[in-house]
Amino acid sequence: MRKFLFLFIFFSVVHISHLKAQTMSPEKLQELISQVSDTLMVNGNSIQFLYQETPLICVYDANANRMRIITPIIETKELEEEQLLNMLVANFHSALDVKYALSDEIIWSVFIHPLKELSDHQVLDAIDQVYSAAATFGTTYSSTSLVFPGNTKKKESPKQKKLIKRG
Repeated sequence: MRKFLFLFIFFSVVHISHLKAQTMSPEKLQELISQVSDTLMVNGNSIQFLYQETPLICVYDANANRMRIITPIIETKELEEEQLLNMLVANFHSALDVKYALSDEIIWSVFIHPLKELSDHQVLDAIDQVYSAAATFGTTYSSTSLVFPGNTKKKESPKQKKLIKRG
């Protein structure tokens, strides 16, 4: 009888947890982004938009169940060594759900996640964190006010960050 009760509870919990699973779709993603963006342009599997006057791009692949929200920050030829070290420290302590990343000779603020498992709140929070990590590059290097404890000392860079605006 105990085994039966255990199995019943186990399968009930598993079944209920599947009912709560997220089902984010490209259409829902676009709808959420349109709620907070200044402008929006859809091109295939990418959504380009302005958030607080900063250009962001959301790229998704529903078949691979992946998505990312990104914004360019600075070209590597303008990057100072202290900035590079500070962003690596921030990836561990203060750039929480987003990370600083390098691609095509540009430093980016990046949020990457499985698509269908995203909640509405996570999408909206990701947009804000990508923006914040880019806006604080060169100063606090943070995506939220939360910082994980540890060696969070960063050297202040005398040079202000330059956001790359692409048209």
